[in-house]
Amino acid sequence: MKNDNMKKDDMNRKSKIKRNSLCMGVCAAITLSALCGCSGQQGGTEPAGVKKLSGAPAPEQGGSLPGEASTQGGSQADGASVRDVTAHSQGSGTPADASTVTEFSLRLFQESLSQEQKKDAGKNVLVSPASVLFALSMTSNGADQNTLAQMEEVLGASVPELNAYLHEYRTSLPMGDGYKLSIANSVWFKDNPDFTVNQDFLAANEAWYDADIYQAAFDASTLKAINRWVSDSTDEMIPEILDSISADAVMYLINGIAFDAEWSTVYREYQVREADFTQEDGTVCRTELMYANENAYLRDANAQGFLKYYKDGKYAFAALLPNEGVTVSEYVKSLDAASLREMLSNTANIPVKTAIPKFEAEYNIEMSGIFKTLGMTDAFDANAADFSRLGEFSGKSIFINRILHKTYIAVDERGTKAGAATAVEVNATGALMPQEEKEVYLDRPFVYLIIDCEENIPVFMGTLMNVK
Repeated sequence: MKNDNMKKDDMNRKSKIKRNSLCMGVCAAITLSALCGCSGQQGGTEPAGVKKLSGAPAPEQGGSLPGEASTQGGSQADGASVRDVTAHSQGSGTPADASTVTEFSLRLFQESLSQEQKKDAGKNVLVSPASVLFALSMTSNGADQNTLAQMEEVLGASVPELNAYLHEYRTSLPMGDGYKLSIANSVWFKDNPDFTVNQDFLAANEAWYDADIYQAAFDASTLKAINRWVSDSTDEMIPEILDSISADAVMYLINGIAFDAEWSTVYREYQVREADFTQEDGTVCRTELMYANENAYLRDANAQGFLKYYKDGKYAFAALLPNEGVTVSEYVKSLDAASLREMLSNTANIPVKTAIPKFEAEYNIEMSGIFKTLGMTDAFDANAADFSRLGEFSGKSIFINRILHKTYIAVDERGTKAGAATAVEVNATGALMPQEEKEVYLDRPFVYLIIDCEENIPVFMGTLMNVK
């Protein structure tokens, strides 16, 4: 009976969200752990066992770039210099820009889809590379030596560059009447006398990422507080990221994203009709397709598609339908970041008859295996990980235990809602376009992206394999 009630509550939540517009929610969480209990403190309006901390110095917008000389010393000193913290890097100083973010996004999407296809080829996949990038970039401020070098290699840029770029991106997000993209970050660490957190690490994440900092008991009250923070940060699209807190967990670094936007031109009732959706295995399902004429045509060697803009044209829904005989998996494997950016930034102004299915999807994945495959191995190995800039746990090693990622999307006549959350858990233990009118009806599996049109980067990347 309890499970039935939970399902009803979840359905009520989704239906309430879906009435308004297209919505997306995402959460990403990274976990670190330790093998002992702790005592909690109560502070402010936070629940018992949770204490919110604040007071780190914030860098000036467009200035105080990392890498400059520090004027304050001591890694444990209050008010330690953010410049000093962010100056460390094992990489070559690769700049963080829209191109490197797209490169990371595509590699993460490709590997996520590849691993999911091995388990369930017909499952819808939806990831927010932006959410994962924020969570891991916060974590990288605590890494050093080879652990840091591997993280910078996989993330595509040095820590100083990532801090500066993501700070600038987050603080300049376009928002207006009928559309918003909100990004929130937090760091939760265990209140334990054996765990010393580097204050420079906390200061860097508060300054560059505007992260909420919490010291907590890591008990039932902390679990509830973390999930409440995630729900609030994703406009209730991701109601929780954790179902329990491991006895070994010593820190969570969490990102939450909420996207809510109305179409530039909403669909009218007569534009929505029932139609067949044919899955890759030949199964045919009835669904509702939303028909319209657009003017931003996309094409490459293996697919065609279109952009459908949200209000003010700051964000867009990009749909890519593989050619007949090309599977979604084959098409995603064929993509490269440079070509994808070129295609998205150079749409052809050609009339396109389009049809988008009304759909709703949820997805969750634990990403540690994905990042090991991408080359970030030391961070997950208790014997190899170096998170000495994050802090130390007496007699134990600190390492990343899990990267939890949850996403949600709802697409209907008015627009899109989407959310994502990512949690990093760290543990301590031992071509030329033809000009004629085109037709792209998404009545079979396809790839879609929610893109930031100003930066031309994907905030969400997904596949719709079925409409059940």
